[in-house]
Amino acid sequence: MPPTSTFLPYSKDDKAKRPKAFAAVPATPRFSLSLLISAALFFVGAVGIVFATVVLLRSPRVVEVSVFRCGKAEDTLRTFRSRSSAGGDDGLEDRPKLLGFVGVQTGFESADRRASLRSTWFPSDPEGLASMEKSTGLAFRFVIGRTKNTKKMAELRSEEEKYHDFLFIDVEEEYLKLPQKTLAYFKAAHSLFDAEFYVKADDDIYLRPDRLAILLAKDRAHRQTYIGCMKKGPVITDPKMKWYESSGHLIGNEYFLHAYGPIYALSAEVVGALAATKNDSLRMFSNEDVTVGSWMLSMDVNHEDNRALCSPKCTDTSIAVWDIPKCSGLCNSVEKMKALHKTNICSRSPTLPFEER
Repeated sequence: MPPTSTFLPYSKDDKAKRPKAFAAVPATPRFSLSLLISAALFFVGAVGIVFATVVLLRSPRVVEVSVFRCGKAEDTLRTFRSRSSAGGDDGLEDRPKLLGFVGVQTGFESADRRASLRSTWFPSDPEGLASMEKSTGLAFRFVIGRTKNTKKMAELRSEEEKYHDFLFIDVEEEYLKLPQKTLAYFKAAHSLFDAEFYVKADDDIYLRPDRLAILLAKDRAHRQTYIGCMKKGPVITDPKMKWYESSGHLIGNEYFLHAYGPIYALSAEVVGALAATKNDSLRMFSNEDVTVGSWMLSMDVNHEDNRALCSPKCTDTSIAVWDIPKCSGLCNSVEKMKALHKTNICSRSPTLPFEER
């Protein structure tokens, strides 16, 4: 409240009088608010200086950086070449044009399978991969997701640093999530490579890349194409059986026509449509090959059946060799892969290399 004046009520008689001065009000001792604020800021600043000193004097903590980035994919060969070229003209294109991109699906427990492939039909070094790409128009990568197991991730990083032949995708690596991994693979491959076809292959088949290139290069009237060994069969509804389909009631008694899972190819138009979909907008069945087949039913695709993609033995025309139907791939694949490669009919050099595309 303001100090009280000593003036009396105004009257005309007082008009000429000089006003009296205000009565002096003794100063009241009080603690200044600004002083309090200053003290508080000084304390905060002192604490900050002490904290910064402790942080700077403490030994730096090494943070392990994951090879994965949320929602993104990485072509490790492209990364390796870009670093090696050091800004030169030898780096990979942003989205190189190819006849086909072949993603060999693999997992954290399959290092021995990858080793057997690298010692047979899959090139074991960046130069070999580049040479195959030049001669066939096909790029090959091992496709793998992520895991929370730090030891397995460290082993994977060590393997990648040696071979540079992976396509990393940001999905949890789990057998029951193979349909999700497959969709993530097609999305990643489409974003990184401009291919006429995208091939999904397993890491336990023996493949002839030269013959696969000839198959993909054929002229086709239908631009939306789904190539594989097509099959039908009864829906497995017994939970104790290997290929149990938990959503079998949505299918009926018999599966629709779809390709066996070890290898199949989708044309660019088909994969482009899949790449444009939201991850949660497509139905996922228990089995990956059934899931992809169901997606194909919703599109105007041409089902192209080719039995050379599921040959039980090497022949002059076989493209992919695996033990059909008893194994989804080669039985005892590591040993069988090497044994097949020793036979001339499997491993002889291609006679019709592609010209550079």
